[in-house]
Amino acid sequence: MTATDQPGKPSANSPTRDDKLPVKMLNDRILVNLEVDGERRSSGGILIPATAQMSRRLAWGEVVGVGPNVRAIEPSDQVLFNPEDRYEVEVGGHDYLILRERDIHAVAAQRLEEGSTGLYL
Repeated sequence: MTATDQPGKPSANSPTRDDKLPVKMLNDRILVNLEVDGERRSSGGILIPATAQMSRRLAWGEVVGVGPNVRAIEPSDQVLFNPEDRYEVEVGGHDYLILRERDIHAVAAQRLEEGSTGLYL
């Protein structure tokens, strides 16, 4: 601590919560923006409220960032994952999830080959 620093206040050299620092994902980690869990409609048009609990339901999210060892996923891809296998983090005032590449069950992206699965979102 320097002579100009006051106890309880950060010094000019230490980052504070207000600083906007870049974030780099490490190893096989993926930063995901979880899609809003609002009301859904079934294929028959029945409204399913957001409060309805569905056991073991996988969730879709959009990839915001990837670590250097991630092989099959890129930013802006849609990924399918188990919402119970996640870590939550707040970055820049937004809530995100941190997942490992091995926890991803499926990827949906424009860059994938057409007809690779026969399924479309």
